Formats: sequence, structure tokens, C-alpha cells
Amino acid sequence: MNILITGGTGFIGGALINSLIEQGHTVTVLSRNPDKVAKLCGSGVTALTSLSQLNAEDRYQVIINLAGAPIVGARWSKARKQEIRDSRIGLTEQLITCIARMEIKPNLLISGSAIGYYGNQGDTVLSEHATPYEDFSQQLCADWEAVAKQAEQFGVRVCLIRTGLVIAEGGGFLQQMLLPFRLGLGGRLGDGRQWMSWIHRQDWINIALAMMTDTTMHGAYNATAPNPVTNAEFTRLLAQCLNRPALLPVPACVLKIMLGEMSQLLLGSQRVVPERLLAQGFKFEYEDLAAALHQALSQPALNQR
Repeated sequence: MNILITGGTGFIGGALINSLIEQGHTVTVLSRNPDKVAKLCGSGVTALTSLSQLNAEDRYQVIINLAGAPIVGARWSKARKQEIRDSRIGLTEQLITCIARMEIKPNLLISGSAIGYYGNQGDTVLSEHATPYEDFSQQLCADWEAVAKQAEQFGVRVCLIRTGLVIAEGGGFLQQMLLPFRLGLGGRLGDGRQWMSWIHRQDWINIALAMMTDTTMHGAYNATAPNPVTNAEFTRLLAQCLNRPALLPVPACVLKIMLGEMSQLLLGSQRVVPERLLAQGFKFEYEDLAAALHQALSQPALNQR
């Protein structure tokens, strides 16, 4: 297949591209840094610096839309929130405009989203049919998905992939946690009772590949392992895998002072289950968190092409 990917140089996108290339697909990547595309993905991948470079006669069987500024990092000022929204919603709007111009439409649009769609919901088990709780992350994801679904008016099958916390070697939230835990300075966040819905990166890639081949798949899917854990349990397992203590919890009040509104990403609770994927018969390689952590911690950083 001929595949267009936005956000292809990110933590998920780079590994996805390698898998697609290994399967013999032709990949084009939208990136503001074409040199980075060549370094990470190899010379066989075409790089675009703008969607304006797409022509009406260009043909892609699949478009995978993963672009977006990091939601974790700088505090959520009004300007930062707007940047986060524009990098997702604004770019997706441009993508829909490009699809409208294409003489031959893609068969499938896989568009990124996140379990932030559900908002902070405590111990409530959240399937794809759950009613969301409104906050910034929820509104961001809902608006992002609404724009992506506009591709359906052109006969494009749309799959929305609500991604949890992604575990793999060499990046992501796990990489940010390793140094304090290896120094014995790790600990739970707040009271540790908030749920963390996670997924191994290889399972995320397998979900995307399944969406490409199974034409019955459409709509929103929770890209999370079937067994979410509390922050306290995650902390215990990570410390155990590293053979280190986890004795220094970070009080919620400290996180709120340090991070402001963004602290809800660490203190909020989302107990998400992949109901639709399981009903579809999808088989996870990593259902157990300990196995996922052991695999990620035993591997060197991803050797990109």
C-alpha cells in the first residue's frame, strides 16, 4: 500500500514506519524536518514539509494522522493550550481539505486520539461507550475526533485510536520515569489510587495494522491493554523490575504547584478497557504490565532505519 503518515518521527510513528517498510509498504511522511525523517526512517521514505505539497492526483490507500505538539512539557498557559489544539485539530482540518481535493480518495484514515477523551473518572470502568467528563483534555480529543470523522463524507473509512500510556524502550513517559527510579527516588504520585491505562507500543502498531486489513473496523477504539493498574501498582512493578525501592511519593499538592492544570495528566484517573478490540477478536501480545515493562527495560533504544 501507499501510506501517508503525519507525526511519523514521533515515539510511535518511527516504530510504525519501520514495521510498514518491513512489510513492503511505501511510506510518505509529513514532517517539518526532512533530515530527521531520513535519519530515522531511511532514504526510502519520502518526506513532505507541508500538506500543500500534496497534489489532487496523489493516491494513498491509507492515511495515518499522528501529528501533535507534546501535551506534556510546558505548563498549560492559554498560548500553550492553543498550540496543542492547533497542532492536532488545525492540521487534521488541513488533512480533510486535502482528502476533499484528491481525485481518488483513501480507503482508510486512522486518526490519533487519546484516553484523555474520557476525562478524570475515578474508578469507573470506561469502554468506548462511556460518557466523558469534560475538561481540557476531553474537549481536545472530542474536537480532534470530530474533525477526523468528516472524512466519512467522502466515503473514507475512519478509525479513531484512543491511545493510553505507551510503553516501549527509548522514549515516552517510561523514559522520563527511569532516572529517579534508578536512583531510588521514585514513588507513587499523590495517593497512588488513580488508574493508569497503558499499552505496549508493539500492540499499538498491531492495532493499526489490523485496522488497515480488517475493513469491518471503524469508529473509536481504546488502544489500551486489557488490564489497567493504579499508579501505586505501576510504581511497585517498575521499582521491582529495576530492583530499586520506591519510597518517595510526590504529594498531589506539590504536583499542582509545579505543573498547574497539567497536573491532571498525572493525578487524573482513567480506568479504560479495550472493549471493542476484544470483541473484534484482537489478541494483545502484552496484557500484563510486568511483562511489558521487562521487555521495554531489556531492550536498547529503537534502532531506527
